[in-house]
Amino acid sequence: MKKAAIGIDLGGTRIKGVALDPEGKLLEQVYTPTEDSAGQPWKSAIKETVNRLQEKITGLPYVIGISAPGIPDEGNAAISFMPERLQGLEGFVWSDYLGHPTYVANDAIAAMAAEAMYGEAKGLRHAVMLTLGTGVGGAILIDGQVYQGAFQKAGHMGHMTVDSEGENDICNLPGSLEDAIGNCSIQKRSLGKYIYTQQLVEDYRSGDPFASWLWLSSVRKLAVAIASLTNILSPQRVILGGGITEAGNDLFNPLESFMAMYEWRAGGNKVEIVKARFGDLSGAIGAAGFALMKEEKIRIGQKNHL
Repeated sequence: MKKAAIGIDLGGTRIKGVALDPEGKLLEQVYTPTEDSAGQPWKSAIKETVNRLQEKITGLPYVIGISAPGIPDEGNAAISFMPERLQGLEGFVWSDYLGHPTYVANDAIAAMAAEAMYGEAKGLRHAVMLTLGTGVGGAILIDGQVYQGAFQKAGHMGHMTVDSEGENDICNLPGSLEDAIGNCSIQKRSLGKYIYTQQLVEDYRSGDPFASWLWLSSVRKLAVAIASLTNILSPQRVILGGGITEAGNDLFNPLESFMAMYEWRAGGNKVEIVKARFGDLSGAIGAAGFALMKEEKIRIGQKNHL
């Protein structure tokens, strides 16, 4: 029997919640401030959000998924590692708190689950997703399953090296993709000229020489990273999400030109690069989709065991 799902995206500023019917139709969406303070009010805010969303799926079997920053434990019951922010998140078992089966996923993994269940990766066996925003996150789909890897750390593609002579990033990698294109480094890369990547792109559109050099340098490094990933994982499709993709053709057109330079297109085959279907609600929808995928995997495993 198909189940309904509740998805919660625990972000730095807002908690986003959705209720999906068994066919994946969006029934309700709720936004609540996160309020990341010592009293941990975000925990009670999530419970209240879940209670509101439960009213929309009364009488239906359902699961709950939570998208959160950090690295989850092996069973996706809790976030095991999330230093410095959201105190009280590490080791917190949501199923116990909410009194209902609940699965926790890293936020980029959740974004891929949204695309795999309902978006640009639906029906695909192999895909890669990169989220381009403040930082650069990522996720991998292998044989139709979101791959989390040993220690649940897979998908942190923002922390791959694209310049071995560059400065070390927050994960101690030299010249990372995140530092090459993430909004977190735009002030440093632009020598203080820009605060947001959007400003850089606007000047690129107007033909500013410095902006053009800086933006195309970042896009070239993104192409190098994607071309490398195609050699390692050979995906059918690469999906790009996050706020930087709002640059539209100013991102995708030069990216295609650089990919033509760097991608190994054996037999004439090349990877398709598309924009993610889900925007603001991708984490919440993905959390719901991830919970459904997790339950199905458990069900199949139990069936095979029997």
